[in-house]
Amino acid sequence: MIQKINHIGIAVSSLDEQIPFYRDVLGLSFKGIEAVAEQKVRVAMFRIGEVTIELLEPTAPDSPIAGFLEKKGQGMHHLSYQVDDIEAQIQALTAQGVEMIDARPREGAHGTRIAFLHPRSSGKVLTELTQA
Repeated sequence: MIQKINHIGIAVSSLDEQIPFYRDVLGLSFKGIEAVAEQKVRVAMFRIGEVTIELLEPTAPDSPIAGFLEKKGQGMHHLSYQVDDIEAQIQALTAQGVEMIDARPREGAHGTRIAFLHPRSSGKVLTELTQA
């Protein structure tokens, strides 16, 4: 079951250039930077209320974020919903005809398990499921 919005992912070319805006200008609580080798990204995390803002910087030219930046430039990349049972949520969505990018969960930032829905099934919004 979907519980709440977990985070909003924003693709950026450089964490060093963007962190000051979110931390110093907006005053969001900076929680640090984490590398996610499997996704080929570095993630800077900011907290506002119960939601995390994640800035996503590619670490390799073949990173999905590098491809996104090349096609669309910097900006919102995805919206993540927190779920209590990711396998059950994937199964329920698939049964309703939702096209999944990830048929099985994979490793995400902060020790989470994640799976993406294809934007064709979610109104052109890249949607992520996140289980703590």
